[in-house]
Amino acid sequence: MQKLIELYRQWSGAEPQNVEKLPGAGSNREYYRMTDAQGQTVVGCIGTSRDENHAFVYLCQHFTKRQLPVPKILAVSDDERRYLQTDLGSVSLFDAIRGGREAGGRYTLKEQELLRRTIRELPNIQLRGARELDFTNCYPQPAFDTDSVLFDLNYFKYCFLKATELDFHELKLEADFRLLAKDLTAAEDVQGFLYRDFQARNVMMVEGKKPFFIDFQGGRRGPFYYDLASFLWQASAKYPHKLRRELVYDYYNALKQYTEVPSAHRFVERLSLFVLFRQLQVLGAYGFRGYFERKAHFIESIPPAMENIRELLNERNYPYPYLIHLLTQLTNMPKFRQVEATAARADGFKTTENNPYKPHPQDGPATFSKYDAQGPLVVRVYSFSFAKGIPDDESGNGGGYVFDCRSTHNPGRYEPYKKLTGLDEPVIRFLEDDGEILTFLDSVYHLADAHVRRYIQRGFTSLMFCFGCTGGQHRSVYSAQHLAEHIHEKFGIEVRICHREQNITQTLTAR
Repeated sequence: MQKLIELYRQWSGAEPQNVEKLPGAGSNREYYRMTDAQGQTVVGCIGTSRDENHAFVYLCQHFTKRQLPVPKILAVSDDERRYLQTDLGSVSLFDAIRGGREAGGRYTLKEQELLRRTIRELPNIQLRGARELDFTNCYPQPAFDTDSVLFDLNYFKYCFLKATELDFHELKLEADFRLLAKDLTAAEDVQGFLYRDFQARNVMMVEGKKPFFIDFQGGRRGPFYYDLASFLWQASAKYPHKLRRELVYDYYNALKQYTEVPSAHRFVERLSLFVLFRQLQVLGAYGFRGYFERKAHFIESIPPAMENIRELLNERNYPYPYLIHLLTQLTNMPKFRQVEATAARADGFKTTENNPYKPHPQDGPATFSKYDAQGPLVVRVYSFSFAKGIPDDESGNGGGYVFDCRSTHNPGRYEPYKKLTGLDEPVIRFLEDDGEILTFLDSVYHLADAHVRRYIQRGFTSLMFCFGCTGGQHRSVYSAQHLAEHIHEKFGIEVRICHREQNITQTLTAR
């Protein structure tokens, strides 16, 4: 501490009037807020790793030259174990959105706007920050590569998988690990600055609204997908499906300002691999901290992370058969099936070319198997074209509601929307800006809520809602998707969606 005060004195010409130790962030560095006689503050850092400190100082100075939103380095000790930086305040993005997180993912418009500003700024540091950056200064390695991927995958194997006592064939698992590592390090990806620890705690909100980035000392050269997956699929954040989808869309559009982007379909295909990888990394960390260090918080965090994996397996076919077989077994283990009531919904990774988050048609016809009458209420929601007839009720209960969307403004009449559906952002914006569909759905929600609530009370097991329009492509798809999400969010029950004419199915699992 005395050496840090001496560094401050050399920089400012006087000793600080007050020194306040800041809360630890789980690293080997200590931070202090140092105040002068006029009340001006800076942050001092003491780190045990010279190489780690050197990486942060170099990156921070480089990013400052590129006018990126990071703290400025004010002074560094000769041995690089201590440094001073500008004070960005005490409010992180994690703090600023605490209310939405604690409300189970019900983020206010203000909180959502902070998330949008942050995610739109991410490509700036990833791509502009990488220009003229000497990656040999990065710690502990200069690039995201196969060895680093295999290290993290084996961390999952040894610190989590083995601790579950699930039997597995190591050679088969290792073969899939190598395939996944090869795919994650594909040469096709744009290489930028990979933040690596991009999370809400590492974003400071200056003046309550401007995102500034900190704690990027573990960064290296790598693909931009990694940070997006880290941020949006963090289990504890509880980002709801719609918000996460919109944030992916915001990021994708922001990325276009800095580099040539892959097609939307390819973008989400690549992103899904990194989401899977990040979930395995997370489980490895939770296993080590929970099973070996016996920290209860990390044990409690495992079921939400497992829910993320369960949703990934439901929504996408990954080409790693043995790994997926093991993950399926893990997600079905009773001790991992209890998740918080606000667990995130399935996110529909399979996409179409025009939309970076839209579900893709599944193999085979878009129908549901007959529902077993023994169990809780399951709601089935269809979109369809009246020209092709009302969907059959496969439950044997005689159907439910059929709503006619043809009274509302039809985007299909306009050329820009003819090849899109009610799941595509341009169509969504058209319908919501017009407003007729929102008024229509207000009445539907009121009726549906009362009916679902009563069916739950009476122990009924099946209810069906159908939305028809001219082609079963725009208004009916939008309405069916939004009613399904509304019911799932409000009641937490299983909702099965079938956009019949688009050959798309999706299941929102019970919470």
